[in-house]
Amino acid sequence: MWQLAFRNIFRQRMRTALTLAAIVFGVVGIILSGGFVQDVFVQLRESTIHSHLGHLQVFRAGYAEYGRRDPLAYLIADPVQLEQQIADLPGVEDVMARVSFSGLLNNGKADLPIIGEGIEPAKEARLGTALSIVAGRMLGDDDAYGLQLGQGVAAAMHLQPGDFATIVASTPDGAVNSLEFEVVGVFRTFSKEFDDRAVRIPLAAAQELLYSGGAHNIVISLADTALTDTVADSLRARLDASEYELEPWYELAEFYSKTVDLYRRQFGALQLIVLVMVLLSVGSSVNMTLHERTGEFGTLQALGQRRGQIVRLIVAENVMLGLIGASLGVAVGVLLALGISRIGIPMPPPPGSNVGYVAFIRIVPSVLGVAFAIGAMSTVLASLLPARRLTRVAVVDALRENI
Repeated sequence: MWQLAFRNIFRQRMRTALTLAAIVFGVVGIILSGGFVQDVFVQLRESTIHSHLGHLQVFRAGYAEYGRRDPLAYLIADPVQLEQQIADLPGVEDVMARVSFSGLLNNGKADLPIIGEGIEPAKEARLGTALSIVAGRMLGDDDAYGLQLGQGVAAAMHLQPGDFATIVASTPDGAVNSLEFEVVGVFRTFSKEFDDRAVRIPLAAAQELLYSGGAHNIVISLADTALTDTVADSLRARLDASEYELEPWYELAEFYSKTVDLYRRQFGALQLIVLVMVLLSVGSSVNMTLHERTGEFGTLQALGQRRGQIVRLIVAENVMLGLIGASLGVAVGVLLALGISRIGIPMPPPPGSNVGYVAFIRIVPSVLGVAFAIGAMSTVLASLLPARRLTRVAVVDALRENI
């Protein structure tokens, strides 16, 4: 039966070619769209991690619930000891402390409310590979009173590298302190909202500004994003839950989670549309082919073939046709994905960002599997109804088609 089925699919070469073209088109469409969406996920994820959040962050217990209203009450008293405790975990590349504060930035003429961070410059430079310097340079460990400005802050305050500005902030005791800083650079991250309010200064300067030796959070950078959950589980087992709380990057990045959910729904709808299109186009071709072979099937029944055998023959033909079409579609889709990725697809800035990027088509095994399954099953599903209808045609009526 399988040998006969293989010979039959090449008897009507034009219709077979049209059916194969419909399958290949659908499979290629799924591979390219799925690879594009996966690239959006990966680039957005890595930009979110390596521009600001890191892979994991450790806070004092209660910070997530109450710390936003009173951050100075939830300082980690001894961040150095906690950093040393985390640094020897497998997969951890860097551990860095940060101090967060809010205050006013003064350029001698006007004030601007800002959200500030005290950072460890060398470690942050290794983490912040997605952070772009648009003017000046990165903050260095020897910049005791250096200041990095978000692009929006620099534009609003008309500041550039070499200028001086004063930061005014409140201390944990309720006093007001101010320090003068020299602007060393202007940065841009993936988030325009963050750039419009963010400034960065050395950790020691931030602790001096706040009259405190503590830190608000410990940021952990990993060797591979895939290790996030593994390291998080190990760290939770090591830390005292009554003193510290741990949050992975995907819980901190609300925008990423919403974007991924939106794109997954869109991709699911696209897969359904492609499946329907393939079914309709393949179904039309298969139906026409089977209709033209009505006389042939009548002859087979007259020679002793049973209806069930004819149905199995039709299904076998379409199984082989689907497998050939799906295989060709996967091969063409992979080649196109590689070719497009060598060139790249320039993309405009996504919502909430002012940075464009170059997209690629990623080859994702799960997407290849789904595309192959849709291509292979489409011809089988499309052949079931015509095959069932043909077997109900009386043998005498079917034989008349040979005249």
